[in-house]
Amino acid sequence: MLASLLAALFNVPKSPDLPVGWHWQPRRSDLTWRGWLSERLVDDPRQEVHGWRAALAAQSEIDRVYRAGKERVRALIEACPERRDLVHGDLLHANVLVAEDASRPNAVFSWKCSLRGDFLFDTAWCTFCSAIWYPGIAAADPWDRVRREPSMRDDAGAWIDAPVRHHCYELHIGLTALAWNVWAGDSEALQQVATQLAVVLKRGPLPANA
Repeated sequence: MLASLLAALFNVPKSPDLPVGWHWQPRRSDLTWRGWLSERLVDDPRQEVHGWRAALAAQSEIDRVYRAGKERVRALIEACPERRDLVHGDLLHANVLVAEDASRPNAVFSWKCSLRGDFLFDTAWCTFCSAIWYPGIAAADPWDRVRREPSMRDDAGAWIDAPVRHHCYELHIGLTALAWNVWAGDSEALQQVATQLAVVLKRGPLPANA
């Protein structure tokens, strides 16, 4: 079911001229996928969620993990291609209806976080967050499932540097989760994310072989 869901998103028609950014924001023709990734790590006072960088800096151990993660993302971001796959960006938060026997997805809703970018970003959401909050999804091994999905193997270019890209996105998701949770004042989730981010940093990219 999980593999077919990610494959369905992957197989939505795409083209290089599609805009990257979230649909509810003004369209920016200059915004690239790598640019979007970079901008999300900036504490922009023009955004509703801001002030988080100073709050993280005040917690030395978490700040150390944040700085290490950001440095790794900067080192890996050039490996991330300018793809325009459909990325949902919020699959895990009760936004997917599945068949009673869990054999297939029936519907996907709440597209407010959707954008165009690299399909492995949704896979990274599944692997990073399931390790903390969704043991059932973790048990399904999304990284292995997506690499074995037949309908996603025809596009050979989609898998160039896939482990490095997926690793970069896991780190990125962890970094933005730190920003969100310190801003929201959720200290428990903040610590959980910091712990998982440290694990991912130490572990490095997942294996490439299917």
